[in-house]
Amino acid sequence: MNKFRKHRLFVLTVPLILLVALLPWANAESIPPAAIGKAASPVNPSASAESRNLLEYLANLSGKGLISGQHDYLESPDEFTGKLKQATGNDAVLHGYELGALNGQSPDTIDRQREAVVRSAIDWHKSGGIVAMTFHENLPGTSPTWSNVSMSLSQSDFDAYVTPGTAQYDMLIADLDRTAVYLKQLQAAGVPVLWRPYHEMNGGWFWWGKKNNFSALWNIMYDRYVGKHKLDNLLWVWNPNAPNGWADAYASYYPGADKVDVLAADIYNNDFQQMYYDSLLKLADGKPIAIGESGELPDPEMLAKSQSKWVYMMTWGKMLTENNSQQIISSFMNADYTLSKNDFVRLTSKLAAAAGNGLRGEYFDNKELEGEPVISRTDANLNFTWRDTPPDTGIGNNYYSVRWQGRIQAPVTGTYTIKTVSDDGVRVWIDGKLIIDSWVPQNDVAREGSIRLKKNTRYKIKVEYFENRGKADMKLLWTRPDRQEEVIPSDALLLPR
Repeated sequence: MNKFRKHRLFVLTVPLILLVALLPWANAESIPPAAIGKAASPVNPSASAESRNLLEYLANLSGKGLISGQHDYLESPDEFTGKLKQATGNDAVLHGYELGALNGQSPDTIDRQREAVVRSAIDWHKSGGIVAMTFHENLPGTSPTWSNVSMSLSQSDFDAYVTPGTAQYDMLIADLDRTAVYLKQLQAAGVPVLWRPYHEMNGGWFWWGKKNNFSALWNIMYDRYVGKHKLDNLLWVWNPNAPNGWADAYASYYPGADKVDVLAADIYNNDFQQMYYDSLLKLADGKPIAIGESGELPDPEMLAKSQSKWVYMMTWGKMLTENNSQQIISSFMNADYTLSKNDFVRLTSKLAAAAGNGLRGEYFDNKELEGEPVISRTDANLNFTWRDTPPDTGIGNNYYSVRWQGRIQAPVTGTYTIKTVSDDGVRVWIDGKLIIDSWVPQNDVAREGSIRLKKNTRYKIKVEYFENRGKADMKLLWTRPDRQEEVIPSDALLLPR
């Protein structure tokens, strides 16, 4: 195992003209009117709408900007993402999580830690971010320790794990099935996942590394998760190491275009060589490419100039602060070429509005919704945590109100629980029926009502809100008959006719 890895114990088709026109660093006038976004389709033909949308976004971002990302460990799933926010005032877009257990934990402890990862990932998705999952799987049948992940395994011993009918194969399947439980929870919550298992397979420091039939292992997991477990929320990220002195060239380990959605490379020691980029881009043949892990933050200006097809990057855990100065971290997150989560949320809201999704919001500078609105805008969904910051210019910190109007479309037939969490007052009407009525000052209070909706039927919706004083929050959620609670997504909301 190479030295720089030893201490790592602890990542609706949109027209391109719309995407480019809305990116802050792009000159929309330079894009011809006929430019159309890439029709990127997941390799899983049953992929969820959320996964399809995410892949479309990544494909169309290629060459225009870089999504920021930060990894966290199984034991502390929000630690370094939080430190990045503290250091720069900005959140990364992509939050990398770990499902592998490396510290000899008991099964109960592993379950609690994985459940904490799931809760954090659901919250991250609801706040507008992107979720990635890494799986440092210990050799099936061994204890969950780092030594059983970063171990040498002979080719013949490896073969037993990918040969149906062997005891080793059965242990592998059992391990995959245990991990699928948590991915299913994310699917139930509508969370698309950039799933990057068995990474750095072209190096020799993991038990699955440098095997001449690596694709057999990849295919077993893919077929089990897609065929058996129906995990349609996964985008499959194949993630070798950069082909340096410790790792082979990419191609021999590639499972094929029919089993991979995104290709990524792990690059450490600030070694962003052009050949690593060029060879992966060629192998991808139009699929998105990314920097799966890095210890050092890349130079955004260099990437924009000569490696612009990387669509996202992810700094590995504690290397954020160990390998990068405060100045470098701030410079990277504030660069025009780098997308922070605030940038990403604003952009996706604009894209939703351009596609006719979202609700029309009228913002008043009083609590009573009186007079002419100070601001009218489209909001992709209602998921606001303003705290003591005004929602827009022209509005004060306190004593304002908002009326959102549009249409809501149910994806399945059944009874829906509509929920608001607000500080302060809120009212919700659907199809003329008052569902929630809580027009009083309140401190982050949850209110619920229910209504039966028919599939693919559009109903009028009106939401009214007022802020009294102090902190301000407003969230509109639902629990579908077929899914856990979530913020009502923009693709279920349509602007007024």
